[in-house]
Formats: sequence, structure tokens, C-alpha cells
Amino acid sequence: MNPLTEQQLRDSLVNATRSERQRMIVPDLAELAWDRLDYLGWRDRKQPLSAYAVTWIDDAPVGVLLRAAERTGPRRAAMCAWCEDVVETRDVQLYVAKRGGAAGRKGDTIGTLICTDFGCSRNARRRPTLAEAGRDDDAVRAAIVERRVAGLRERARRFLDEVRSTA
Repeated sequence: MNPLTEQQLRDSLVNATRSERQRMIVPDLAELAWDRLDYLGWRDRKQPLSAYAVTWIDDAPVGVLLRAAERTGPRRAAMCAWCEDVVETRDVQLYVAKRGGAAGRKGDTIGTLICTDFGCSRNARRRPTLAEAGRDDDAVRAAIVERRVAGLRERARRFLDEVRSTA
């Protein structure tokens, strides 16, 4: 992922009001391993149910304000819709985003299951198990990781594109 500035992050939000953009708590951008991220996602320290996800679409950053669903009852195993990791299934949460434009102002939303800590990039790069690879072959494992990363990028991009869609 290409590095972003704080202003680019604020400007990228397609479904946030001006005041929501101003209240956004930005992570420490200097600490991020940008070359190991397929999208940037984080939770707001001051507003525990607020989160953000940003990726590049058509050579521009596109970001969305997400709301985490409040947890009720025990955690259940679920698969993240973005990284589709089969190992890390206990810390997945429903995130909902209001759509951009007039649809969002009317209250239209879209939701998806995402890793609670937005660790999808790490999960996609996880060394495939022998069961996943089928044999102990580094080339096969590398191809699996490459497919995972490409799939993660596409699914995250598709969700953010759907949020910004006003049709």
C-alpha cells in the first residue's frame, strides 16, 4: 500500500461528515509497515465502536467510516470476508458503513465481517499449513500467499467501492 498522510486519510472518507473527519483519531503513520499492508484499517481509541478502512482505488485513496456492531453474548467463530483466513476465526466482527452520498444520508448501510484488529494483511501472508498447501513445497506456499494477498486486495477494494457507490 502506498503511504498516506493524515490529510489524505481525512480527505479519503467517502461516507463521513466534516465533523466526523475532524474527530477521527489517526494512527501513528510513521510506525506502519506500508509495504506489508494491503489496506489500512484501525479502530478509534476514543470511540470504541468507530473504525476506519482505507485503500487505493483508481490511483486515489478511498476510506470509509465503519461502526462495529456491539457484541452480545459469547464470541463465535466466523471467517473474515476480506482475508478469508481459516485459522484466525475467533476475532472477527461485523462492521457496518453508511453508504456515500444521498443513499447514506437516507440511512442506507452495508456491512461485512472483518478481523476485529484489521490484521487481514498479516493473515494473508501467514505461512500456509501443510493441509492448505497439499505438500511441503515453498513454491506452492508462495503461490498460495500471493493468491491470498490478491484476493484480500480485491475484496477490500470491492467493499469500499460499494460504500462509495451512490447508485
